Amino acid sequence: MNTATIQTIDTPDGAFTILADEAGRVLASGWTDDPDRIVGRLRAADRPDAVREGETDAAAAVAAYYAGDVGAIDDVPVRQYGTRMQQAGWQALRRIAPGAPLTYTEFAAALGSANAVRAAASICARNAPALFVPCHRVLRTGGALGGFAWGLEVKRSLLDREAGVPALVDETREVAIALR
Repeated sequence: MNTATIQTIDTPDGAFTILADEAGRVLASGWTDDPDRIVGRLRAADRPDAVREGETDAAAAVAAYYAGDVGAIDDVPVRQYGTRMQQAGWQALRRIAPGAPLTYTEFAAALGSANAVRAAASICARNAPALFVPCHRVLRTGGALGGFAWGLEVKRSLLDREAGVPALVDETREVAIALR
C-alpha cells in the first residue's frame, strides 16, 4: 500500500497544497486548499492508496520561492505518470529559465515539432505538480497568458515574481474585496 502525504501552506497567491509520495517526490500540487482537487489532478490508476496530512520537504522550497529564491523549486523531486512525449515535455518545462517564458510554438519546437502546438499545450494542461514543473512559463504567441489550471491571476503573479517585477495591484480587485 502506498501512502502519500498532503500539506497545505499559505502563499501570497493563496493556499498551496502539495501531495508527495513516500519518497518525498511531488505527485501533484496547486493553489487550493481542497485535497480532493489535488488528488484529482492524477489519473485514478496513478493515485496513492491512502493520503495522510503531514509535512512535505517540498514546502520549504515553496517558502523559499516566495521569499525570492525562484530557483528553489528546481531540484524538488517530482513523480509524473505519462507517455514518453509527456515525460519529455515535463522535463523540458523544468529547463525553462525563470523570467524567460516560451510561447507554445517555441515549446513545441523545443520538443522537436514546432507544428505540435496542441500537443505542447496538452502537456502543460496535464502537468500535475504545478510550480515544480513550471508550465506557467509557457505563453500564447504574442505574450497572452493562455490557460492555467490555477487561474490567470496566479499565472501572472508567478511570471511577474520570476521577472523581478513587483506584483501589480489590481484596483478593481481591491475595491471588490473592500465591498465584501
